[in-house]
Amino acid sequence: MTDEPGPTEWGSAPGVGPWVGEVPDDPRLDPELLRDGDTRNVVDAYRYWTREAIVADIDRRRHPLHVAIENFGNDANIGAVVRTANAFAVHTVHIVGRRRWNRRGAMVTDRYQRLEHHDTTAALLDFAAAAGLTVIAVDNVPGAVPLEHTALPRECLMVFGQEGPGITDDTRTGAAKTVSIAQFGSTRSMNAAVAAGIAMHTWIAQHADLGQAW
Repeated sequence: MTDEPGPTEWGSAPGVGPWVGEVPDDPRLDPELLRDGDTRNVVDAYRYWTREAIVADIDRRRHPLHVAIENFGNDANIGAVVRTANAFAVHTVHIVGRRRWNRRGAMVTDRYQRLEHHDTTAALLDFAAAAGLTVIAVDNVPGAVPLEHTALPRECLMVFGQEGPGITDDTRTGAAKTVSIAQFGSTRSMNAAVAAGIAMHTWIAQHADLGQAW
């Protein structure tokens, strides 16, 4: 996590001004935000809350879905994957390969999302086995089964390849199943972050309690 200002914390984003009236006796509230206003990229239910309080509340509601993206070529899509994972309260985003990635696309959501790094795909697969997670690779490759017709495991680790090469051979071999997303146009593949969002939402549609959504 980083304390540097993000694009939604430079004062120009929609938000709320300083608290008006008597301040509630609530330890989750941040005195500085109450005094100065809150323009962070958070839902209204979390306005004025400290970062720690927000993370604790999301932790209470996180789903048993993990996602991983391979970053052997410095993929620019990781920030968007993190942002989407945060929106769906994914348990952890795993980044495989290069440790550094461009956080701008995350729109500061990396402050509230669990992140973990693995140097190699083998290390990721070892983690999944120890955690009891079924590995599902997502890529439009020969032998993949349609995501639209697949019952996804509840305790699941979805792995997405980097833009261009797709998933590695190690991921394809180590996954319990590889799923593909139906396409109907001329492009060979869709953006990796878009594919990740579709796949995560498919898991949400199958397993999440939609009554708990904002």
